[in-house]
Amino acid sequence: MSEKNNEDIFDDFEDKSKSAAAKAKEKASQMKEEAKEAFEGAKEKASDMAGEAKEAAKEFTEEAKETANDIKESWNEATNHGENKKLIAGILAILIGSLGVHKFVLGYTKEGIIQIILTFVTCGFGSIISFIEGIIYLTKTDEEFYQTYQVGKRGWF
Repeated sequence: MSEKNNEDIFDDFEDKSKSAAAKAKEKASQMKEEAKEAFEGAKEKASDMAGEAKEAAKEFTEEAKETANDIKESWNEATNHGENKKLIAGILAILIGSLGVHKFVLGYTKEGIIQIILTFVTCGFGSIISFIEGIIYLTKTDEEFYQTYQVGKRGWF
């Protein structure tokens, strides 16, 4: 009987092994399906996120273009308006007037070149004229400045 018992035990062990292997195979198959589903879900989520990122990038680009256009329009308004030319010309005349930059800003090319030559010929003393002009520019009212230097095209003082 001991041989028969051994065979029964062996057969019983073999059956349990096969059952355990079948359960393991089934569990592995189930896990494989769950992994596939998780992968597909992650893939779909990544695709959705990529679409959202593209949309956000488009919105950002459009907003950046609008902002750039607003800045451009503001700059054009600021540089074409008489008050701002007064401020720019006055400050430039005081700071670097010896180079005649303020004259070029106001559209006086000939006077700007004369200012540069005058500064070199007088070894820098000609820049006093620019300093005085800068003060005059800044002390005039916007309307006076506009009428005198932009409409009337008065080149000096």
